Amino acid sequence: MRTEEVTYYSDGARISALWRTPEERTGARLRAIIQGPGWLGLKDARLYVRYHEALTSAGFGVLIIDYRGFGDSEGNRERLSPHDQLEDLVNGVTYLTTRDDVDADAIGVFGSGGTGGGNAILLAARDPRIRAVVSQLPVADGADWLHRMRSEHEWLQFLRLLEEDRKDRVRLGKGRLVHPRQEIMVPTPERRATKVKSDVDDRIPTAVSLSAADEILTYRPIDAAADLRTPLLVIAVEQDATTPTDHAVALYEAARGPKRLIIQRHTTHYAAYDQYWQIVTPRIVAWFDTYLRNGPVVARSELAASEKIEYLGGDDANRP
Repeated sequence: MRTEEVTYYSDGARISALWRTPEERTGARLRAIIQGPGWLGLKDARLYVRYHEALTSAGFGVLIIDYRGFGDSEGNRERLSPHDQLEDLVNGVTYLTTRDDVDADAIGVFGSGGTGGGNAILLAARDPRIRAVVSQLPVADGADWLHRMRSEHEWLQFLRLLEEDRKDRVRLGKGRLVHPRQEIMVPTPERRATKVKSDVDDRIPTAVSLSAADEILTYRPIDAAADLRTPLLVIAVEQDATTPTDHAVALYEAARGPKRLIIQRHTTHYAAYDQYWQIVTPRIVAWFDTYLRNGPVVARSELAASEKIEYLGGDDANRP
């Protein structure tokens, strides 16, 4: 796999990205995948490399970005905005269409982990240039996501804190800065213990505006999924304590185009990345290979024929 550092601009901010391509090139234009990292993720995380190696080995190009304000991208380090992230992805798709080595009619999106998975849904719903979607461990409803991290009394206190912060932003022009992993998202014991993202954990923003929580309260990929006809593969973990399983199921059920749901059993949110990657990754590649086919006629199967839920792990693995 070849990796090239590239940049483009999103609302005037320079976005840093990695463009990953097959080691051996035929000269033909590449089918391309764009990826925005998951919650607080960075483009150069080790976690993503094996997915990219599989995709590039299959002949795809992969563009993975640092959202504005993150990593090597320009932007306000105190601002964490799902709205801005979506714009960065839309502009990233436009960047791909400017490249001579990309087939602009064969672009897909891969998103993994929380808002990474949710952003993939939002991008596909927003941008008709996206022809296929893979959403792994997604968030479907930001308010529900934040609520479930807290007991009821903690949730009510959190809402009171947000209301006070809104007043401060109006009166003073600046609100409270918080740690996004400790005070917006509440990490599970598994998240505190896992090393799966240790290579980038010390480079994420540690003080962002609490106004980010207001955006997450209105973050609803589930609404976008309701009209989504773009082919959608959703990957979930059964009894997921980090991104609720029913969020992934709801996105799958809402989508109206060709779709498939993979549920990984007898594992956990972070353990699944290692436990099932050798099984799941070929399915991701196959999904893009099936639906990023370009030609003078594009044919898609009927919904009833394309729906499927696949279970991984246990005696009933792969049951229909």
